[in-house]
Amino acid sequence: MNRPPRLDTLLHPRLPSPLREAHDERFARHGVRLFLKRDDLIHPDLPGNKWRKLALNLAAAAGRPVLTFGGAYSNHLRATAAAGRLLGFPTIGVVRGDELARRPLNPSLARCADDGMRLHFMDRTTYRAKASPEVLDGLLSRYGDAVVIPEGGSNALAAQGCTALGRELAGEADVAAVACGTGGTLAGLAAGLAPGQRALGIPVLRGGFLGEAVQRLQREAFGGPAGNWSLDERFAFGGYARSTPELEAFAADFEDRHGLPVERVYVAKLLFALTALTEEGAFRPGTRVAAVVTGAPEAQTSHKAPD
Repeated sequence: MNRPPRLDTLLHPRLPSPLREAHDERFARHGVRLFLKRDDLIHPDLPGNKWRKLALNLAAAAGRPVLTFGGAYSNHLRATAAAGRLLGFPTIGVVRGDELARRPLNPSLARCADDGMRLHFMDRTTYRAKASPEVLDGLLSRYGDAVVIPEGGSNALAAQGCTALGRELAGEADVAAVACGTGGTLAGLAAGLAPGQRALGIPVLRGGFLGEAVQRLQREAFGGPAGNWSLDERFAFGGYARSTPELEAFAADFEDRHGLPVERVYVAKLLFALTALTEEGAFRPGTRVAAVVTGAPEAQTSHKAPD
């Protein structure tokens, strides 16, 4: 599916995103070539998979208010709020954790508010039922007619938007790898790849639910399974936004080797996984592996949050 021309005209995304080889002896000694698909450079406020997942959803919303969900440090909430600022439509962010309403806004939520997003803090029990008709009806009765986009932006339109990522990698890689939160990017990436290519997802959350989520998204977006994909669930490092000294050391070393600021929640786990898999012999000699860089560290983004 093509990108909406109006959004392209107004936001000027950099597409296709650059694909650059990263020369790294940890891969080279196994005959593997590592490439970095720099989706973090698509747009300063809607980088990477956020642009790809939101573009068709925002086109369908056609300027109506958008209501969506996320945690206290949600990249998706920040991208939605930025899109509202840039395109001039209202946004409502439903934030997990009503205790946050009694605290000063963290930099991520302050940035959302600065971009005009109305923040609605929800207790965690109700938040777990956020997709239920009762909870949605209550939100819409309070905020009026709004287009609802799910947490992480992953729905059928998001998966369709992410097929462009696969098409951009046609003939450029044998394996396209991406870190996964809600599965929308992987669902679309796999569908967009050419025969003979495969997609690899590295979940950043524990729980083992992503396989079913990707299957459901592909059914909704494409009518059934699409493309060759798999998950390796060994690299969550304790769960979402969690880390270890080993992961921190790896990310800092990768930055030194390649001059790439490594985002810690998603990208660090992806690059660590690919390095470990290469050392395990998971990729045959001659394999070209493309790692999708879906975002930059917060300090690298252009629209700074208040101190």
